[in-house]
Amino acid sequence: MSNNLPKVAWIGLGIMGSPMSENLIKAGYSVTGYTLEQDKIDRLVAAGGAGASSIADAVGDADVVITMVPASPQVEAIAYGPDGILENAKRGALLVDMSSITPQTSVDLAKNAAEKGIQVLDAPVSGGEAGAIEAVLSIMVGGEQADFDAAKPLLEALGKTIVLCGPHGSGQTVKAANQLIVAVNIQACAEAVVFLEKSGVDLAAALDVLGGGLAGSTVLTRKKDNFLKRDFAPGFRIDLHHKDMGIVTDAARNVGAALPVGGVVAQLVASLRAQGDGGLDHSALLRSVERLSGSQV
Repeated sequence: MSNNLPKVAWIGLGIMGSPMSENLIKAGYSVTGYTLEQDKIDRLVAAGGAGASSIADAVGDADVVITMVPASPQVEAIAYGPDGILENAKRGALLVDMSSITPQTSVDLAKNAAEKGIQVLDAPVSGGEAGAIEAVLSIMVGGEQADFDAAKPLLEALGKTIVLCGPHGSGQTVKAANQLIVAVNIQACAEAVVFLEKSGVDLAAALDVLGGGLAGSTVLTRKKDNFLKRDFAPGFRIDLHHKDMGIVTDAARNVGAALPVGGVVAQLVASLRAQGDGGLDHSALLRSVERLSGSQV
């Protein structure tokens, strides 16, 4: 271990957090992790990290604290209160929240942390589980330039496209736009799949040629096998995309931006969740189109 690298505390070792924290270890960082499930802490330890018994234990002597949890309530739960990050991290520490939450939560967190002498970046990611494992995530950051510059070498061990988008909350706003584009794109692909299949076309061949033209997209490339095999094991769960569609529709309303198609897709995501498919990958929007098209799924 190189001693001049910042010491990292990592809170939240889920589908994204586990491989990301392991990529930091591979890059030579000393990483102490805490999460709710002991088996995930054990996985981090097996990869060369250290386990902590609590948030306070994890962040006590960390230079950088990275958080990757599902939504705003969880960020608030780990950040605030006597056992939280703000009360237990040292002055001068940098808190990098990589969760996808409301822009307002990020703005409030930065303000409250500043009172404790802790700097904050919101740094949500795009690229899903595969992007996390391969360390090719897109990372959209909100906060101060100096803090971004300090965090950049660390973020480069996690992703490929790392951009400061503006002040606190800006990373979350760009992430919300990302989730809007992804959901609408998956829905369009799903509609095309059902149309192609009902027309008797070879689906694999059709998706190959579509992928090579203007209709091609990262979404189609990454989700093609999910569509072909009806494999909806989650890389990114419908439950989380439902949360994100709430963020983008709410934020858009606040700034006076119309999302006519986004609003429809948000309802389709909500409907899929209401039908019990919330734990499936967001490519399962295909199931919704199949139901609407008269198929039993």
